[in-house]
Amino acid sequence: MLDSQGSAHAGPVSPGEMARAHELTLAGDTSPVLPRPEIGDSWERLRRLGLDPELGRNVDRLSAAEVEHRRRETHLAEVLPVLRSTLLLPSTGAPLLFAVADAEGHVLWQEGARHLRRNADGIGFDAGARWTEDAVGTNGIGMTLRVRRPMQVHSTEHYLRSHHAWTCVAAPVHDPRTGRLTGVVDLSGPARTMAPYLLQLAATAARLAEAELRARQLEALHQLRTVAAPLLARITEPAMVVDDDGWTAATLGLPPLARLRLPADGWGSSDIHWLPTLGECAVEPMAGGWLIRPLTGSAGAVAEQAERAAFRLDLSHPGHPKLLVTGAAGSWSHALSPRHAELLLLLAVHREGRSAAQLAEALFADPARTVTVRAEISRLRRYLGGLLEHRPYRIAHSATVSVTGPADPYDLLPTSSAPAVRALRAGLLAGTYRLPGQEREEAPAADGTISR
Repeated sequence: MLDSQGSAHAGPVSPGEMARAHELTLAGDTSPVLPRPEIGDSWERLRRLGLDPELGRNVDRLSAAEVEHRRRETHLAEVLPVLRSTLLLPSTGAPLLFAVADAEGHVLWQEGARHLRRNADGIGFDAGARWTEDAVGTNGIGMTLRVRRPMQVHSTEHYLRSHHAWTCVAAPVHDPRTGRLTGVVDLSGPARTMAPYLLQLAATAARLAEAELRARQLEALHQLRTVAAPLLARITEPAMVVDDDGWTAATLGLPPLARLRLPADGWGSSDIHWLPTLGECAVEPMAGGWLIRPLTGSAGAVAEQAERAAFRLDLSHPGHPKLLVTGAAGSWSHALSPRHAELLLLLAVHREGRSAAQLAEALFADPARTVTVRAEISRLRRYLGGLLEHRPYRIAHSATVSVTGPADPYDLLPTSSAPAVRALRAGLLAGTYRLPGQEREEAPAADGTISR
């Protein structure tokens, strides 16, 4: 069959075939047998970056003090007991290393069988080391950081030859307070003994860790609600109390809102801010959070303020997509989930709009998945309001739209496996497409057709 860039792609391949494909790719030749798209993209990107498959690069290392600091700041120390009890089980039946890395790929903990730890030291896999793709090639932690979902890298799928004796499985851990990736949980061991179920075990452990973080967040919100109750009892106008990440602890005279989108760059020195869905608000600090009091505006007024806005989709930092809007109401920004970034990129490329079926085809290669698309669009409208029109779905014509892309086309929404996004990467890499806001040449659109 064909992959999304039109190349021949076979099903599962043997270790010998993968080793041959590895050698041909590193030599710049075409292999008759291709690895998985994520692995192939990683190999090609690292080859173009000039990473030596024999030596890699000098691994960046944190000091012991910095490791301790990051263990606390990431909140991962809070969930380490859950991870240990789930993953360091004698019943796994194979010698394993258990590791936890932060969102930048630094290994914060590494535990397990003593002989494996000695072997891991030989390839620089220990606490403080940075295990990103750019530094040590294709690996479980680096791939998971890149694609933001559970990944396995088996034997010769590793870019560095020194890693071919290993297999690693990894899964991302997201902080429910922010929705952002806070770390990666990893299991590594000899390639010949790793069991297929370990990938699912790692993913389950990551979900349990997220559940533990969520429980701690709910307890903190309960405490903030208790502190806020006497304050709200003395206020007569609409108000709400949110924590530092915008999660609502209590409201007075306002519709229930689970989370308020706060300025991505903080409040600054002003005590008056324009906030999506609320309009202009007075903001006051309080113990553990913020008191928010809307000053003006209805939903209609907020929509009116969005008219003639400048809409910029910033995809320049892989793994951290962001929307920036400048209009009559001032400027605000919002960190995007991977799915919302995909949708907004497609709508930025197709200013004429797209139906739910067209978006489902572009995202999932399945036009029937319209329910998923409509649900995500509904979530987008909670903070975009009048900037997002429907029938068809599109960014308002009154807004100017631009997209800031990454320096390397492979880094355009690297977490995405959507056919349309892969086609966009291919067009950028070939130089036949430019993102909206840049001068455009004759180019392939996200569905693979030519835009003139």
